[in-house]
Amino acid sequence: MNTDFREKLQEKGLKVTPQRVAIFEAILKLNNHPTAEDIIAFIKTNHPNISVGTVYKVLDTFVENNLLKKVKTEKDSMRYDPHVANHHHLYCYETERIDDYEDEKLNELISNHFKTHKIKNFKIQDIKLQITGKFNNQ
Repeated sequence: MNTDFREKLQEKGLKVTPQRVAIFEAILKLNNHPTAEDIIAFIKTNHPNISVGTVYKVLDTFVENNLLKKVKTEKDSMRYDPHVANHHHLYCYETERIDDYEDEKLNELISNHFKTHKIKNFKIQDIKLQITGKFNNQ
């Protein structure tokens, strides 16, 4: 487990527990914006002593403390993303695969657009695009 994550937990005032470390490691090893069910299946195989309730509680704690982001798919499944820096997603509607997509020019374009085109009675906090399509078979 990288020490960055342990430091992030401590910075947030959270204890570094074996369960939290195991759950975050599972998310990193799965490396595919996993669902809670994916994470639970991985945990049950590798750490059978961690309960389902603990997994859900830890995921909620990570999201509340900005250590994970939730990503909702077109099919309404909730996925978890350990990459919390500003980025967008490419979502394949056939396979439900999600890949991170970073583009500084796009971020700048969106930001500049909303600086000049304010939305009445609405304060934008964050903008995330989910670009839906189909990955080409390779």
